[in-house]
Amino acid sequence: MRVLLRGCKGLRRSYLVAPILLLLLVGAALTALLPSIEDRGHVGAMGALRHRATANANAIPGRQTEEEDATAFTIVIQTYNRTDVLLKLLNHYQAVPHLRRVIIVWNNIGERTPQELWDALGPHPIPVVFKEQSVNRMRNRLQPFAEIDTDAVLMLDDDTLVSVPDISFAFSVWKQFPDQIVGFVPRKHVTTVTGVYSYGSFELQDPEMGGGDRYSMVLIGAAFFHHRYLQLFQEQPPEVHALVDDTQNCDDIAVNFAVAAELQRGSGAIKSRPSGIFVKPVDMRNLERDASSGYLGMWHRPEHLLQRSYCLNRLAQIYGAMPLRYSNMMLCQFGFPSYANHKGRG
Repeated sequence: MRVLLRGCKGLRRSYLVAPILLLLLVGAALTALLPSIEDRGHVGAMGALRHRATANANAIPGRQTEEEDATAFTIVIQTYNRTDVLLKLLNHYQAVPHLRRVIIVWNNIGERTPQELWDALGPHPIPVVFKEQSVNRMRNRLQPFAEIDTDAVLMLDDDTLVSVPDISFAFSVWKQFPDQIVGFVPRKHVTTVTGVYSYGSFELQDPEMGGGDRYSMVLIGAAFFHHRYLQLFQEQPPEVHALVDDTQNCDDIAVNFAVAAELQRGSGAIKSRPSGIFVKPVDMRNLERDASSGYLGMWHRPEHLLQRSYCLNRLAQIYGAMPLRYSNMMLCQFGFPSYANHKGRG
């Protein structure tokens, strides 16, 4: 019996040894396929990150190829008095695929940017550029900065965190509709019985439709659009810029007007397109309450919605018509939820 048991143990041992030897042989073969240390330049994971960050930073002065411009995008964030939240956002957006650069429009006049702190905590795969402003204006973010060397711009408010899958999906949608604004926050104008326009949230009842199932604007606080629209905004009538400066509001409405009017000057099907396309976000969060400064955005002001209705009517006067067109198109990663489920602000 003892001899038989020893034989069984020896048999089991031989069954264990053979697979282990096979794994070792496969591992050795795979290792041989890896580049040598010399080829890798003696760099580890941190070195690879530093190499990528350096390469991206060095690419700022010159544009990339047209193909690279079309497959990457630039994030633009305007910030005021929310540095702690901004650093959280910068850390989050470092993981976004196809992101070439982040531009921070620094509206904290007279205060130093956190550029040194950010750089000291590197390496960062995605370079961050701070653009210090001389005047705190809402429309500072709509400048055609030289550092924008991609076709697509993703503009984000400094209190808005959008998930990486949402950004990737919206970018894929924008590449199909590069002439329009593609974003996560729809709004609409409503014509009252007196002919005056009123600014409304997406779920506001529409007298013509009897339901809140249409939109005519996609706000640029969380949206993709072509970088050429930054220059287009600069070329708008001076009255448009004065309106935005006087109200410190409505730059997002003004961009929708400019894009809608530009599309109507096109040909074919483009003429009938609305300014924007709504992408239903799966995970988009507001971090305003996380700011240690306690600074609250302008949408908390009691006159905010009245100002935006005023802007609608004033812009229609400046343009001599209402260029905004309605749409009921909504795209979502997971099915098509009811429009009535959408709730928002501003």
